Amino acid sequence: MYNRGFIRTFATDKSIKKLFLYTTIMINRELIRIKVVQLTYAYYQNGSKNIDTAEKELIFSLSKAYDLYNYLLALIVGITQEARRHVEVAQSRAQREGLAMPSQKFIMNRFALQLEENKMLNEFMETQKKNWNDEPEFLKKIYTQITESQIYQDYMASPEDSYDADRELWRKLYRTLIENNPDLDSLLEEQSIYWNDDKDIVDTFVLKTIKRFEEKNKGHQELLPEYDSEEDKEYARKLFRASIMNADEYQRFMSEASRNWDFSRLAYMDIVIMQIAIAEMMTFPSIPINVSINEYVEIAKLYSTPRSAGYINGMLDTIARHLIEKESLLKHMEPRKS
Repeated sequence: MYNRGFIRTFATDKSIKKLFLYTTIMINRELIRIKVVQLTYAYYQNGSKNIDTAEKELIFSLSKAYDLYNYLLALIVGITQEARRHVEVAQSRAQREGLAMPSQKFIMNRFALQLEENKMLNEFMETQKKNWNDEPEFLKKIYTQITESQIYQDYMASPEDSYDADRELWRKLYRTLIENNPDLDSLLEEQSIYWNDDKDIVDTFVLKTIKRFEEKNKGHQELLPEYDSEEDKEYARKLFRASIMNADEYQRFMSEASRNWDFSRLAYMDIVIMQIAIAEMMTFPSIPINVSINEYVEIAKLYSTPRSAGYINGMLDTIARHLIEKESLLKHMEPRKS
């Protein structure tokens, strides 16, 4: 199992979150790179070093991130259903005691109702053993937090009555009360050893999905698919296997390129990140070298030491140019600026 805490540390940085905001699929190349770094590091940390088992763990870890995406969208539905129960109780009391009837504005929120009817989400949840109705205490608590929030109070008092306002309410509630919620983090950690670490990244996908919803699509609004194609799943497998199986060769490239540095004093995470970056450069002809270098430099900024990003950038640039000169790497790089 990979070491815990990597993704949470990694994804809280705003520069990293930007990587995920414009994707149209859930599991994209950026997320795959993160998972490959995690699982490669874990591969060397555990004792068995069984590459087949580790590869299955990689694919399973990616699939659990997609499960969490759906589960967090379903939370909005769960909260709405909890609110409906509260309103029904309040209505019964109002009828008995001759009180004013409670507002139904929140439970009639157009975005939440559309999500409740969403075909893709319902099909997914039907395959799951758990749903949010299994967590009544959590639903009660978060519903109370919502009703006590200024966001909710402003929404209920506003005369505006539109789909855009309803969708915006849930975007704000999600960012304020769901994105950073210690109770939710604890609950997710109990349900899956993956989910607590994945949540920061998955939150960005959920928020993107909320923003993409359109009223005209009704229950057929498309959610983000898990993969764009089998090609991305194969990319994950090939990148992971190349990183492990050619490790000695790639580390020799690093050693040769580090003549001006003390390679032996390199942080181990730096070695892992560079090893994977070299694997990508060598294994995938269609990915430009500068893209590979930039992606892994960004990962290094949060995964490793403060000095790692600059060091890795220089090392990978040197290694790539050396391999091109030897014709071991058939890609193009712009000449160094003088």
